[in-house]
Amino acid sequence: MILYHGSTLVIREPDVLHSQVYLDFGPGFYLTSFVKQAERWAARKAMRKRGRAAGRPQRAVVNVYNLSDDYRKMNVLSFGGADEQWLEFVCACRRGENVYQGYDMIVGNVADDDVFRAVSMYLDGTWDKERTLRELTFFRANDQYCMTSQAAIDKNLRFVRAYEVIQ
Repeated sequence: MILYHGSTLVIREPDVLHSQVYLDFGPGFYLTSFVKQAERWAARKAMRKRGRAAGRPQRAVVNVYNLSDDYRKMNVLSFGGADEQWLEFVCACRRGENVYQGYDMIVGNVADDDVFRAVSMYLDGTWDKERTLRELTFFRANDQYCMTSQAAIDKNLRFVRAYEVIQ
């Protein structure tokens, strides 16, 4: 399976050490099966780094990987959509809980900016679970693959190529 990672760097040897903590599925190396989504992520990262680097240009790079079929032997948690289990898992990870531990890879929808606004309304108690889940049905489907285990990355993910996104 071909997966993509948006960055400002070519990443031939991905690792989990450079991950942020309070992400949808916890710390890990994040990928997507949607090339346009990876291109948007790369452009966004380049824009953020440009702001911190006093306007110096930053490259937006999409890294392309092959996930071996052996990933099916890993301990994978897969969500079918933005359902109640997904919502509770994402909220727990965003609060810094370690519910991701014990999995090699977690697959599911992305809580991007629009989706996370709805999730935030749930987290702060403005909306109940039912209202939040109803609102989530209006957002565009997307996906993310979070590889939380370095051993799983080393065994199953192979760098194919990288290319720069024209901004």
